[in-house]
Parts: sequence; C-alpha cells; structure tokens
Amino acid sequence: MREVDVRELEINPFTLIGRDWLVLAAGDESGCNGMTVSWGHLGCLWSPNRPTAIAYVRESRYTKEFMDKSELFTLSLISDRKALGYLGSHSGRNEDKFAGAGVKPLYIDGTAAVEGAKLIFVCRKLYAAPLDMNAFADKKIPATDYANGDPHTMYVGEIIKAYTE
Repeated sequence: MREVDVRELEINPFTLIGRDWLVLAAGDESGCNGMTVSWGHLGCLWSPNRPTAIAYVRESRYTKEFMDKSELFTLSLISDRKALGYLGSHSGRNEDKFAGAGVKPLYIDGTAAVEGAKLIFVCRKLYAAPLDMNAFADKKIPATDYANGDPHTMYVGEIIKAYTE
C-alpha cells in the first residue's frame, strides 16, 4: 500500500459506496470488527474544508461498539463480493467474521482495515449522533428504512490518510 493525497483521488462516491460497497472497520490488535457499508458520504466538511467520510451504523451492529470506543475507523475497498456479502450478513459477536469472510484484518495507523484492499481511508472520528426519526421531512423514509426500530448512528470522520495498492 502506498499513501496518497485524498484530494488527488479520482473516484465516484456514488459507485464506490452505493455499488462497489466498502468495509467499515474499527478497533485494533486487541479487538476489532468490520461490516459492509453501502450507505455513506464523502466530501468536505467544517473548517478548513476537511476531507470527510460519513458512515452510518445501526444500533444493533457489533461494529458500533468499536466505533464508539475508537478514535479511528477505516473504510476499505475490496473486490471480493462473497466476502462483502459475508461481512454484511454475519455478526462478529459470534465468530471471527474476517476469517469467516476469507479476509484478514490489516492493522494500519493504529486501527483495523482489510488486508489486500484496493483503497483504504483512515478516518479520525469528529462527530457521532443517532439519527432523529422525528427530523425526517420525508416520513416515508423512517417508515420504510427504520420500521424495525433499529436506527443508525451517523459517524463523521476526517480522512487523515488514504492508501492505494
């Protein structure tokens, strides 16, 4: 992996997140977990136009425990759809989810990512807040996406490093 300037990357966030999917990971060598994400944002936020990533994690997800106690998190781009599917449908509470998916954690800059990733964003957590179901202007969204009562927490992270293969 080589470090690159995140502002020099030419990526389409709509395909990177919504179609290709990413693996959100948090924790370190003493314990970590990861999960597939297909909702999120990349952009600039707050002075001085910090490069940021926003990830959403449901309250019920084991990864949320690591997100809450960690200063850093990563977003890793891997191409193995089977591994992505596994990471998105199994819980690390019950097993070594990375091993089950056939991937290995990569410990980089004090946090966990996915070994062999094509792209890794290392993010420093700046903000975390649960989504407020009463704040939705479009009431169909919570009725559809949160009917099971398992809302997301929004995590805004400053992208402090980016790596490519």
